[in-house]
Amino acid sequence: MYEVEVKVPADLTAVRDRLEALESDDAEPTSLGTVVQADTYYDAPHRSFPETDEALRLRAETWTAGGSEAVEETRITYKGPLLDDESKSREEHETGVENGETMDAVLTNLGFEAAATVRKERERFSLEGYTVTLDAVDDVGEYVEVEREVEDEADLESAREGAYEVLERLGLDSDDQIRTSYLGLLLDS
Repeated sequence: MYEVEVKVPADLTAVRDRLEALESDDAEPTSLGTVVQADTYYDAPHRSFPETDEALRLRAETWTAGGSEAVEETRITYKGPLLDDESKSREEHETGVENGETMDAVLTNLGFEAAATVRKERERFSLEGYTVTLDAVDDVGEYVEVEREVEDEADLESAREGAYEVLERLGLDSDDQIRTSYLGLLLDS
């Protein structure tokens, strides 16, 4: 599985307004709800993830959709190195974890060390087959991510071009794209 992601800094109020305008133009962005995420990133004992451009993340999230009760979930994710120079596309493997504290203990006992935790509030929308996420990241700022998963590496370029088109419909410029992770932005601040 590959994740194609394009991220730009943005004024979230302006993007929300644009999403509302698109809704009235029958583009039909669909709200996928709001989520609060706390992402703890780990360093490996056997290699340097910053040097190999990899990441291991334990994500605890609480989300709501359509006025329903909050749902809590924990997932562990491995992210491979970036695959191109034009986006944040990378191989990704993710699975659910029954108990986040227990998973943290497993990782710690294996020699992995928690490097930092990134907290963000996210509003997610579906638009033209892409997930559009409006992120307010603690101590980092406001960003919009447009992403899609593809099965085959041959589909990366067309998915990336589609993400650029979605950004344009939202009044954002793909030339403003940043490829630095929220973790990297937090550590640089």
